[in-house]
Amino acid sequence: MAIVAGVDFGTLSVRVSLVDSERGLLESAVAEYPLHRKREDPEYATQSHPDHLRALAAATREALTKAGLSGDRVEAIALDTTGSSVIPVGKNLEPLGEYYLWCDHRAKGEAAEITEVAHREGLEAIQWCGGVYSSEWGFSKLLHWLRHNPQKRSQLVSAFEHCDMIAATLCGITDSKDVKRSVCAMGHKWLWNSNLGGLPSEEFLIKVDPLFSGVREKLDGEYVTSDKIAGRLSSHWAAELGLKPGIPIPVGAFDAHWDAIGAGCRTDDMVNVVGTSTCIIGITPSVNLVPGVCGVVQGSVHPHRTGIEAGLSAVGDIFSAIATRAGSDVAALSRGLEKYRAGQTGLLRLTWDNGDRTVLVNPNLRGVTLGWNLQSTAQDEMFAAIEGTALHTRVILGRMEEHGVNIRRIINAGGIPQKNDVLNQVYANVLGRPVLVPSKSVTSLGAAIFAFLGAGTFQTIEEAQDKICPPHRVFEPQKSEQAAYDELFELFSRLYFAFGSLKGAFGGILPKLIQLATPSG
Repeated sequence: MAIVAGVDFGTLSVRVSLVDSERGLLESAVAEYPLHRKREDPEYATQSHPDHLRALAAATREALTKAGLSGDRVEAIALDTTGSSVIPVGKNLEPLGEYYLWCDHRAKGEAAEITEVAHREGLEAIQWCGGVYSSEWGFSKLLHWLRHNPQKRSQLVSAFEHCDMIAATLCGITDSKDVKRSVCAMGHKWLWNSNLGGLPSEEFLIKVDPLFSGVREKLDGEYVTSDKIAGRLSSHWAAELGLKPGIPIPVGAFDAHWDAIGAGCRTDDMVNVVGTSTCIIGITPSVNLVPGVCGVVQGSVHPHRTGIEAGLSAVGDIFSAIATRAGSDVAALSRGLEKYRAGQTGLLRLTWDNGDRTVLVNPNLRGVTLGWNLQSTAQDEMFAAIEGTALHTRVILGRMEEHGVNIRRIINAGGIPQKNDVLNQVYANVLGRPVLVPSKSVTSLGAAIFAFLGAGTFQTIEEAQDKICPPHRVFEPQKSEQAAYDELFELFSRLYFAFGSLKGAFGGILPKLIQLATPSG
């Protein structure tokens, strides 16, 4: 028997779960931290490294107290985070600012430049991330920081993903060259590819912008999968967390990737990790490059398989925004939705309120709702938004299958499917196939699985999954709804590409609206 701590840093809070190798989840605790937004700049989203650490310490100590457990019983701790959440650092890994959170889209211009130069120069790595570089990813965020912080450029020693920075901090590492970097993070967000020589060349980066001079060397280091150890818990952070020093800390990864492992994802499964946004995570036995699908990385989800990632830039955030505008909350607006039938609202919702992550990879989009009448309600829009996210997911999965990705099972994980059976049933009806949902919350369970590997309790991911992953509930598609959703999908697809693609019939409308709404100067 062994006990480990699995840590999941989400967009608004951190969850620490104490998991027993025999009994499963013992206790968990959550601590929040602020997300810094600016009303005058809707693309802005940052967080503080000290805020993350304070929350981690509070949640860890609370979980130990709730479990009635002494910290010296915990044999390993593993941490996943949002991504790409990037922090520039100076000497001794001191932050030079706040994290550019994953949902910070200020770097969309930089992303477009990277994409253009990559295609012009024939950079092979761009094909591994769907052919388009994103404002949600590392190089675009770092270039934005370099351009907007000229007074700090000379202090830049390196830049890190949150998962690597937090692990290094807890290990007491102060030299950036000693930090092990996550293959998951760097492969999916930084164009790193072991088969292509690692990161893009210095020559390529300078062609994007001379400010990138020297950056490749600053990002150098050991790039490894999460079955490797990042280091061991330092005495200082052991005291802060209430744990014993010296326990192993595996190399971290992104929250959605480990959530997929915690949800029981195996080879050829696809997991919709539905929360504030949706990350669609899959494990494939071989490489299939898919246009518009943002990441194919060997060793990212499972150390011995190829990981594939796609997703929607906002889901839960859209539901919350609809409720806020109605002066209500999501729970209240969701009551009674189980009585709605396919398409009954007369609304068709394009869920681009925070741009499009896949397959268009276009941040210059905004939500569109068609079909309003004078009797339409906020609850109608909520149901249409659920349908819209499912229809968008069908676009993504269809694109994958068109390019040779085999999808054996679909699993809905993340926070929302645990408490929204309407969403799960709509997804089954829209996708036309069973949707599996873990019978219990699996948030931070994937982190616990990697902690068990680090502690040597289990030898393989599959062995750990068999022991501690909960069984699935199954939502079967309802034939009575499928015909209507097939018709809605045809309409959705036409609108999706007409409004979302720059070459579409209405492709310039939403970017122009954004331009007009953006203050000049």
